Parts: sequence; structure tokens; C-alpha cells
Amino acid sequence: MKRRLPPLPPGAAMRWDMVSRLLPTDPGDLLEIGCGEGRFSVRLAARSRGFLGLEPDKRSFTAASQLLPDSTLNIHLEGLPTDRTFDTVCAFEVIEHLADDGAALAAWIGRLRPGGTMVISAPAFASRLGSWDRLVGHYRRYDPGDMARMLCEAGLVDVKVQVYGGPVGWLLEKARNLLANRKLAKADVPADLSERTAGSGRFMQPGFGTGSRFLQAVMRPFLLVQHAFPNKGVALVASGRRPEMPE
Repeated sequence: MKRRLPPLPPGAAMRWDMVSRLLPTDPGDLLEIGCGEGRFSVRLAARSRGFLGLEPDKRSFTAASQLLPDSTLNIHLEGLPTDRTFDTVCAFEVIEHLADDGAALAAWIGRLRPGGTMVISAPAFASRLGSWDRLVGHYRRYDPGDMARMLCEAGLVDVKVQVYGGPVGWLLEKARNLLANRKLAKADVPADLSERTAGSGRFMQPGFGTGSRFLQAVMRPFLLVQHAFPNKGVALVASGRRPEMPE
């Protein structure tokens, strides 16, 4: 019997629709940095020959480990042996949470084998930085050209950057910013961005009941709609390849 995939919130469903097209046909051994509650991880694991997800937040890790009990670790990247490398390295909605994004990207690429592929996602367009970004601990958003330059300068080749999410993403972003304005007005929101980051992967995650299955069905046509608006939206996915070793 085919295993039912865990439901994704609308933004993540649109992201997976794009990420799944950028992943290599054979991702080989795949590392996901910041796997959250593991909803993407299950999909990545199904595509790869070997999967490992890292999640430093204890609560999110606990949820992820229930979905993939033998393939997730409650550590930062630095906790892996320094010589452990992968064919594919992914980091979705992570880089915007890090103060030194350049150093993080270099560390991620350092885990790629020669010829391996990096796939990342991030919120798009610096001008759209808003209340939701502040609530969940984002330092920045990325203009597509800036993301492409950063990946190229870090040593990746065959770099691709794709904006996605229009037009549904525009509505979702507006709703999230309204919600964030209310939450930020409360005194119990942590002042430290790192504390906000720790819980960001748990915001607005759907349950596993009938309502969530209905939401997934409703989202299907919107996944098709976003392809009618290429390079339009509020987020981006990017990929690049580590060059082969010279002969």
C-alpha cells in the first residue's frame, strides 16, 4: 500500500512543485539542512538513494523523527563528521535566517561531492521584507540576481534561479503579514531573531485529518496556475552544481 505523504501548507506545496523540478533525476545521497518537521524530507527521501535530515530545533526534530526515524539528527551541520559529503545538499527557507549567509553557503557547498548539486529556497525581493519576515526571524530576502551572483561567487556552476508563487503567493503573503502584525504587537514575541527562527518551521502547519486532505486537493489547481506566471511571485528556488575535480 502506498504511503500517504504528510500534508504541506500552501506556500510549501508551491515550493515543492518547483523544487521537485530542480532536483537531479538521481539525487544520490541527499542531505537536507534544517529539515523542520520533515514534511519535505519524506518527499526528498523517496527521491534519493540515501537521505539525512538535520534539524537543530528539538520540537521540530521530534516531529521529523516520527516520519523518518532513522534518517534525521537533532544537530547543526557542524555536528557531522567533517569528511561526510553528499551528492545533493538542500536547504529550504534556511539561508534567510542566518546572519552570515555567505559563510553558511560555503559550509553547505563544502559538503557537496564534486559534481554534486545544491538546491535552496528563500523569500524573494528585498523590497518585500515585511512583518512576517520579522516575526519568523528573517534577516533578509533575496533579489534573484543577487542570489545568482552569490551562488556563482561561492563556486557553483550551472546556476539557475526561479521565482515562483504568483498569484496565490501574493495573497498568502498579505494574509501572513496581517497575522504577523497582530503577533508582533504582543509582548511574548522573542526579541532575539535566533529564538524566532527556532519556532518558524512550526508556524501554520496543517494537521493530518480530513480538512488537510481537502486543503491539498484545493491547492492542486493553484500549483498549475503558478506556471502561468513564470518568474512571478514572492519566493525563489535556486540550484547550482559543484564543479568536477580537474583531471
